[in-house]
Amino acid sequence: MDEHFFKSYRKTSIQGIEVLRSITLPLSKKNEFIWSAKQCRRREDDIAIVNTAMKVSFDTTDQCLIKSAQLVFGGMAAMTSEAKAASRYLIGKKWSTEILEDVCSLLVQDFPLSVDVPGGMATYRQSLAISFFYKFYLHVTQWLSESGISDLPFIETEALSATRPCIRSESKESQLYQIVSPDQPEHDLVGRPITHLSGLKHATGEAIYIDDIPLHRNEHYGTLVINRTVPYGKLLSVDPSEALAIPGVVAFFDSSSIPKDRNTFGVIEHDEFVFATEEVTTIGQTIGLIVATDALIAEKASKLVKINVEPLSPTILTIEEAIANNSYLHHCKVSSGDVEAGLTRADHIVEGEMRVGGQEHFYLETQSCLVIPKEEDEVDVFIATQAVVNMQRSISKCIGVPQNRVTVKTRRAGGSFGGKETRCILLGIPAALAAQKLRVPVRMVLNRYDDMEITGHRNPYLFRYKMGFNSDGRIIAIRISAYSNGGIAQDLGSEIICVTILSIDGTFRIPNWEIDGWACKTNLPTNTAMRGFGNPEGSIMLHTLFEIVAETTERDSVEIRQLHLYEEGDFTPTNQILTNCTIKQCWDECLANSTYHKRLQAVKQFNKNNKWKKRGIAITTTKHNLGFGDKFMCQAGALVMIHLDGSVSLNHGGMEMGQGLHTKMIQIATRVLQIPASKIYFSETASDKVPNAPPTCGSMSADLNGMAIINACDILMERLLPYKSANPNGSWESWITAAYFDQINLSAVGFYSYFDPIYSFASNSGSHTKYTSFGAACSEVEIDCLTGDHSVLRTDIVMDVGESLNPAIDIGQIEGAFVQGYGLFVMEELLHSREGHLLTKGPSMYKIPTMNDIPREFYVSILRGSSNPRAVYSSKGIGEPPLTLATSVFFAIRNAISDARKDKKLSIDFRFDSPATVERIRIACENEYSVRQPSLSENGSNCQNSWSINV
Repeated sequence: MDEHFFKSYRKTSIQGIEVLRSITLPLSKKNEFIWSAKQCRRREDDIAIVNTAMKVSFDTTDQCLIKSAQLVFGGMAAMTSEAKAASRYLIGKKWSTEILEDVCSLLVQDFPLSVDVPGGMATYRQSLAISFFYKFYLHVTQWLSESGISDLPFIETEALSATRPCIRSESKESQLYQIVSPDQPEHDLVGRPITHLSGLKHATGEAIYIDDIPLHRNEHYGTLVINRTVPYGKLLSVDPSEALAIPGVVAFFDSSSIPKDRNTFGVIEHDEFVFATEEVTTIGQTIGLIVATDALIAEKASKLVKINVEPLSPTILTIEEAIANNSYLHHCKVSSGDVEAGLTRADHIVEGEMRVGGQEHFYLETQSCLVIPKEEDEVDVFIATQAVVNMQRSISKCIGVPQNRVTVKTRRAGGSFGGKETRCILLGIPAALAAQKLRVPVRMVLNRYDDMEITGHRNPYLFRYKMGFNSDGRIIAIRISAYSNGGIAQDLGSEIICVTILSIDGTFRIPNWEIDGWACKTNLPTNTAMRGFGNPEGSIMLHTLFEIVAETTERDSVEIRQLHLYEEGDFTPTNQILTNCTIKQCWDECLANSTYHKRLQAVKQFNKNNKWKKRGIAITTTKHNLGFGDKFMCQAGALVMIHLDGSVSLNHGGMEMGQGLHTKMIQIATRVLQIPASKIYFSETASDKVPNAPPTCGSMSADLNGMAIINACDILMERLLPYKSANPNGSWESWITAAYFDQINLSAVGFYSYFDPIYSFASNSGSHTKYTSFGAACSEVEIDCLTGDHSVLRTDIVMDVGESLNPAIDIGQIEGAFVQGYGLFVMEELLHSREGHLLTKGPSMYKIPTMNDIPREFYVSILRGSSNPRAVYSSKGIGEPPLTLATSVFFAIRNAISDARKDKKLSIDFRFDSPATVERIRIACENEYSVRQPSLSENGSNCQNSWSINV
């Protein structure tokens, strides 16, 4: 098996009639040394970016004289290849420091990667090849030394850290919370850490999701026909004839199948087409729908529909292109104080840019739905959606029936994270249209690749900033322009960019602010809500500014942050007064729990003793504003029904996507009804049980629906009071029986609403927050300066959740949000081609964190003694706020890089964009084994010929 065995990717020289019977792996010989390594985007379950196997053998008489050498690499060419020039050069040479520089140069010659090389990362891949050889050099030198060979090159002790791999040690963790009073009745589950009521079903596979619903008689399958031609063009023709000729294909629907006034949808504006009409405006846009008797036929036929498109210009893909073309969906602005005067007074002024990448929702269950037609134009829609009413309203409009004929049901969604709030409409409407017209059940399930390409992501951001601060570390004024890439349509883009600028102050008091927010319109699929909803992006930008201040003034960033922490009664830039402000308690407890100052000294000592491994430690904070800026969102309903056997059916407008909402609602009902949870059951969220419910989003669903359930249960308990008083020793069942025979209504509708004056950008007044959640996290990391690999050694979190409804679920949400935030800020990267195609589709190209990426030591503590009078039983929403705390990992990495750069006498004033991928970490750690390629900047900017672009 030599260099001719592999012909191309997954293709070998084995002929069709040949069978590979065995592979013999020869044993290594005396004086022969073999070493291998690989570097991936993620440490486990990942394809290598670059891998290598190196072999060198030495002369038997002169054991430092190289007899033969082979340096073989994967990921540096179309197939696994030997670095022939570098391998030949080594033969006959002495094993010494002199060979290092020559081999490094020859490796670049052996693998001359251009900026447009498939897979991208040209600079990084070449640097990896060189760094791998240096590691091999160190290993071989150690092995030779252990064999007793003298006259070897000297290796300083600090450099040996390059030979130590990042291996995960045994995990440690703790979760601290306050237990309920021993006087609390046993039936009352509020505040108790009970398990998720569907947790076992999730773990065993018994939980029913959309595609688990058994097939209905005469059920058909729908597959979208999407645009894969150009991101912007004139739609000249659509020809489905070849697809329709396939046996089993039943129908094709497109814009001609629906009246023009019904062919649009949207949440804020109806600016998207169900089916493209005269133009295509993005890759992945829906052109039509194929309906067939089974999924495989529908999938095959969808690819046979001929779409003829004439390219138009300008095609706008990136934020920079949107700015240049003045292409915006929305603009908003907040000003506080006098920024110009503040900048004039400041001792230091810095300006710059920062980019924060988008993120794929990567829910386990892709977008799915099943629509069943009934008599008199009724349809039952089973769909994984966060917004039952929005789905009902959209389908009603597009198929031309009243909303009372459309019943939308959601038992649970297999993950959502915001991705199933609005984008599930892309399936719901076409499926309902087909089911109505064909009078058959229609099922649709997106495959992972199409789901990732067409349903949108978290909005990517570009920040441009100007900041003035004094030499004592106090920030005087900040001016920020925040640009989000919203894609082609409004969706929730205007709301997301508004949340960014309304929350960008984080936990810090700064006197002068000027913040502009622009949602950019581009020819990409519409981006949408994702956990955090604009808050995480602003938070990482602000914390970056604190790091810049610390570096410039040569102070610890913890000291700088501490100078600016909000206090009770402070006003934010949007004139919100902070009440129940617990950030200092979270901060102090996190500092103490993490023993930050002691570990900081240990980190400094480690970095002094290690040249190629560096550690960093950072503490960051979060402030999350909970509440909605639209009055209609601030309401919820519930329906509670008591049956004659005493069992209770609980219904509310929120939906379950793994966050434990139904579990918490049952806990609340146990307190009000004074019965055990075994008597209470929640079946599914349905528009015919609780109408007009707002979406399940914004970490507000427990607050809203919980209060509605309390209202309904209070009504029932008031009706039962006479029967309890008359028979105080009776059972729950006896009271129900007595009330029934007395003609008492045993069902009740509950309702809850709140209203604060809505915030006005024009006057910078009003409320956009019902209450605020705070938290702090400290993380320590170790990076490999030669490969960009890293490991999260420890994370301590202190989170204010008020008085927790369920500490087990809340801590699970904290840990899960943190790890998802780690993916956002460190690992997950969306890449697009210049033709507008998503390159990182599917799990082979897009990497989310795994178990091995969780901090080795993970300590979570719920802040004690916190209360919240503005939510159900003094609790706080918890789904989104902790995500931002993963910035602590990002800045720990940044600090480790800064120490590496100090060793090399490089400036610590360097741009470091998010996510902090292995590529960005390695390139930022400039050293003698780095390759510099002027046409590709450190942060992978959009040079003309690059393989991928940052949008």
